[in-house]
Amino acid sequence: MRDRVMTEMTLYDKLSILSDAAKYDVACTSSGVDRKGDGNGMGNCSRSGICHSFSADGRCISLLKILFTNECIYDCKYCVNRSSNDVVRTSFTPEEVCELTMEFYRRNYIEGLFLSSGILKSPDYTMELIYATLYRLRHVCNFQGYIHVKAIPGADERLIRLTGFLADRMSVNIELPTAEGLRLLAPHKTRKNILKPMRLVQEKRKENRQEITVYKNAPRFVPAGQSTQMIIGATPETDFQILNVAEALYKKFDLKRVFYSAFVPVNNDRALPSNRDEGPPLLREHRLYQADWLLRYYHFEAGELLDEDNPNFNVYLDPKCCWALKHLEFFPVEVNRADYRTLLRVPGIGYKSATRIVKARRIGKLEFDDLKKMGVVLKRALYFLTCNGKMMYPVRIDEDYITRNLLNTKERVPEGVSGMNYRQLTLFDDMNMTAVRSAGTDLQWKQR
Repeated sequence: MRDRVMTEMTLYDKLSILSDAAKYDVACTSSGVDRKGDGNGMGNCSRSGICHSFSADGRCISLLKILFTNECIYDCKYCVNRSSNDVVRTSFTPEEVCELTMEFYRRNYIEGLFLSSGILKSPDYTMELIYATLYRLRHVCNFQGYIHVKAIPGADERLIRLTGFLADRMSVNIELPTAEGLRLLAPHKTRKNILKPMRLVQEKRKENRQEITVYKNAPRFVPAGQSTQMIIGATPETDFQILNVAEALYKKFDLKRVFYSAFVPVNNDRALPSNRDEGPPLLREHRLYQADWLLRYYHFEAGELLDEDNPNFNVYLDPKCCWALKHLEFFPVEVNRADYRTLLRVPGIGYKSATRIVKARRIGKLEFDDLKKMGVVLKRALYFLTCNGKMMYPVRIDEDYITRNLLNTKERVPEGVSGMNYRQLTLFDDMNMTAVRSAGTDLQWKQR
């Protein structure tokens, strides 16, 4: 079926089509780099965050997220822009992308640009157009804001290097977690072509860091690092396989972020899973992001969180809680003596609150009230912590008991705690309730 091509199309028409086509490309991240404008150009780049994120001062900030073109020579089964789809095709010119970016910036709609693209004619041809766009934006329009750009697998290395000196962040989408999945759903792409530009960016960044130590004014190559994205749920890989791939990418290619995109069924194809009734696996995506955070900031390894016997995360509990429940022999942890890395493994303690604990206990002994003020989530942490040898409540260190309470935490006292008569009030309370004790130790409430 032939594509529908609109010969007469306004810039607004193109923007509507190519911004909608870019929505499946995940890039919700902060810029990770500071660069002040020199006073002669337009804009600057702030570390506080870019792309539909919240900055440290509470602002919601965003960037213009578009495809250069939705025309594509590839026929990836999961992609709405696949060559066999009957969709309206269009492309920007470098001048049009620059005009949109500058006009949106002047109106304070955006603080940067995210530019991806389908493959128009060939990888080299597409990459050359992207380079021409960024060159014009930087050197003709004097735009000094944040730019995140996609490197096109299979493009000439020289074009990728030249583009890298104009962009703040560069990404190459790995698309699917395994080479088998890629062969099944994206037969025109190869793992070798995808990993090659990743290695190029990594090596060039190392070389550039050395140049900067010698020549302070040397141009910076992809200063905010590189990232990638993989689709979750289109192929049958387990969470364990996905997390191992992410861990390998972080270690081997020095990536800043791996993005996980829940599979959205936009095409009808026998090779794709049929989950239109269930919807995208968003909760699974969320658990993978939480696990990814544990890899990057909490010193966990993929093999600690999952294994071949337990290859998928419990969607009802976050990965750190799941790990703690499987390793109760390490708990409870004494908050006034445990080292920083041990504190990081306690559910409810983040890396910021762990840092605050280590600093504060130099002055004196900490109590549970102090931990709450430091940002510790006590409704999770209370099962795994002691302060001065005492737990917050006399709870049992038992997997089933803790799991039941973690799944039903609404700022209340854990069930089964003897001697306690607290309860969570609800909108339906008429205050005509009385507490009765069941045959066990649990408190129950019955209406008079």
